Amino acid sequence: MLVDLVQTTTRDGVRLDGMLQTPAQSTRTWPVDGLCFVHGTGGNFYASSLFDAIGERCLQRGCAVLRVNTRGHDGISNAVTSKGGRRLGAAYEIVDDCRHDLAAWIDFLKERVGPRVGLVGHSLGAVKSLYALAHDTSLHVERVIAISPPRLSYAWFCESPEGQQFLGTYQRAEALVEAGQPTTLMDVQLPLPIAITAAGYVEKYGPDERYNYLPFMRSVRVPTLLTLGAIEAEHNMAFRGAAEMLRESQHRTLTLATIADADHFYSKARPALIARLDEWLTEADA
Repeated sequence: MLVDLVQTTTRDGVRLDGMLQTPAQSTRTWPVDGLCFVHGTGGNFYASSLFDAIGERCLQRGCAVLRVNTRGHDGISNAVTSKGGRRLGAAYEIVDDCRHDLAAWIDFLKERVGPRVGLVGHSLGAVKSLYALAHDTSLHVERVIAISPPRLSYAWFCESPEGQQFLGTYQRAEALVEAGQPTTLMDVQLPLPIAITAAGYVEKYGPDERYNYLPFMRSVRVPTLLTLGAIEAEHNMAFRGAAEMLRESQHRTLTLATIADADHFYSKARPALIARLDEWLTEADA
């Protein structure tokens, strides 16, 4: 299938790459002209087989697909910026900067396909989608689909069975920052295996819980579908108890769906996930 390789530059001067696919048919059956797909930790716009599958259904429904890099793409990357080269990627990113990345891509997608666009984020990309909309009132989309956002809660991690290991890692990162070594790379295992700077670990997983989506969900004013895999909590503490807490929260704009037999990448449950997304978007357009 033909795609357009595209670029945009964020308002703070970071150049990002992506690809745009437009449907062969003009008949649209969903309430959006296009969807922007946001990758998870260390991902990128071209490698996700999960996004391949979802994107195919979008095109069948007459919806354009924009798959994008954020500045946190891949493990370590070299970014082109208005001030020269800069080391970024999942190891070096500040998650809050996703507001700039998504603002640029949302504007790009609206210019190319029409005013009614939405976000589809997976994993940290889902957290970024929710966070950006909750904290930047200039961002306007019609729908948000958050696929398995991890609950980045310092308190929850500390109380988990793996809490002692997590706290030890956090204290090591905090000590490096206090010693004036914030860019030291750490090879960590919790909440997921990743190489990350000490400052990045403190910023992302610290006690202020800046990226715990449960408190800021109420500030997301657009219809939101949030999906969780029924078995992913077995493998990652960031998902334990999330479904129960979301059900108790009773957010008016939120639809929660737990997908049976689904792990974090929905390896054996993609048809069920896609069917649920299709149903939710079709109902919204009814």
